[in-house]
Amino acid sequence: MTGTDEPPVTPARVRSIPALPKAHLHLHFTGSMRHSTLLELAERDGIHLPTSLTDEWPPELSTMDEKGWFRFQRLYDVARSVLRTEDDVRRLVLEAALDDAADGSVWTEIQVDPSGYGARFGGITAFTDLVIDAVREASERAGIGMGLVVAANRTRHPLDARTLARLAAQYAGRGVIGFGLSNDERRGDTASFAHAFSIAERAGLALVPHGGELRGPEHITQCLDHLHPSRLGHGVRAAESEAVLGRIADTGVALEVCPTSNVSLGVYATFEEVPVRQLVAAGIDVALGADDPLLFGSRLAGQYNVLRAAQDMSDAELAELARMSVRRSYAPSDLVSDAVAGIDAWLASPPPDAP
Repeated sequence: MTGTDEPPVTPARVRSIPALPKAHLHLHFTGSMRHSTLLELAERDGIHLPTSLTDEWPPELSTMDEKGWFRFQRLYDVARSVLRTEDDVRRLVLEAALDDAADGSVWTEIQVDPSGYGARFGGITAFTDLVIDAVREASERAGIGMGLVVAANRTRHPLDARTLARLAAQYAGRGVIGFGLSNDERRGDTASFAHAFSIAERAGLALVPHGGELRGPEHITQCLDHLHPSRLGHGVRAAESEAVLGRIADTGVALEVCPTSNVSLGVYATFEEVPVRQLVAAGIDVALGADDPLLFGSRLAGQYNVLRAAQDMSDAELAELARMSVRRSYAPSDLVSDAVAGIDAWLASPPPDAP
């Protein structure tokens, strides 16, 4: 070795992220599609895809202005358009379940807005029936538990949200476990969706709207005031207000944090900035989610891996995130107990090649 040679780098001894049991609580229906499936279905039906979904995938995205969100939504709509048959829907759900199982998920909650598919699949009720059956079948084949969240679109009229809330309520305990509110949180009046969430709340559904990613702490406060969430999709910008952090912790609302989404959409410039440790230190339960793997190019295990790499999170910290994801899920109690035991066993086991 010369005086300028660097000593060889010894690979860190770390436990396998896919071997860590975890729950996936923030996954969108179309956004869960495999990229290879998108390409195959588009070729089958002669659907032209933009280069950002082919040669330049995953696309370069930023939604911090209206034009950026429009581009993101356009890509999402193009992806939705390749789903033409019942078999396509079943394939998407099965592949999402298999991918999550491979990443260590023991329970996945997938959310869908039936109004985006009803026209092609015989109406929102018929489509919901199809997805519930696809989820049941995929759960059995992939060997993981699954639940369905019906999500309204905040860019549509609040009356549409009430219709979807009633639909979700009809299926409470029969496949549907929650009710959400998604799309660009800078649009629509959050308070106007309160009635829809009241319908879902009376039916005993989990209330899981989006908030606190594209808008700051003041919008999180609106969500807490009017929608009474049990979990909040994203919520990372609570870190900008000690008062809002305290309120989230005091009310016991969990946050579904999606690091690759945050960075891909321009909320944060780097993974180092995603405030997971700050949220946890404030006493808030955090569950990592992939959001839209099709557009962000990273699935569930990737969220844990980027925090390990970018924030030097220890295996103990990652295990605690997994525990919180499982405990804040709407999985059956026996599945939760088994998963927590599996997490403890993962952490108790020695890292690979450890003496």
